[in-house]
Amino acid sequence: MKRAAASILGSLVKLLLLLLPLSANAAVYKVGDSAGWTTIGNVDYKKWAATKTFSLSDVIVFQYNPQFHNVMQVNHAAYKECNASSPIATHTTGNDTITVTRHGHYFFLCGVPGHCQAGQKVDIHVPRTTTSLAPSPSVSVASSPANPVASAVAPGPSSAAPTVTPLDPLKGLLSITAAAFLAFLFSSGQCLM
Repeated sequence: MKRAAASILGSLVKLLLLLLPLSANAAVYKVGDSAGWTTIGNVDYKKWAATKTFSLSDVIVFQYNPQFHNVMQVNHAAYKECNASSPIATHTTGNDTITVTRHGHYFFLCGVPGHCQAGQKVDIHVPRTTTSLAPSPSVSVASSPANPVASAVAPGPSSAAPTVTPLDPLKGLLSITAAAFLAFLFSSGQCLM
């Protein structure tokens, strides 16, 4: 029994070690870099997005003055037409975070009249790569004040390069430790569940 438990535990640890780099490399992108999400300064969000390589688990941060702007996730047709009448999601905190959980396009615009037409819209394209395991089914959104996770992700610096969040490797290590501990409990008969 102990030999089988050790084999299972060893296999689990190896699997988790293989998966660790996938979660540890998540980047945080601040839309518009130092300018943020605004109509001031003629930020070209199309050019901004074209300089980024988005991947699963990346975090997209929209920072803006909530008195003057918002963030609406829309479908492709609404994005092209700057139509904010039927958004998929609306964010209004001024520090909104969206975690990339699937491949494809994420379309965002400012719903304040005239702002999208002035260029305040962005298409975040997450290409399908051969190194990913499987796409997730939806976008995970954390932007309301009732959800404390929204403020837990610090925005990246104002440079154009993505920032690897310092907590991601720690989360991976904690996940491995927790999984190994649970595997030990189950394999040794110590777990009362």
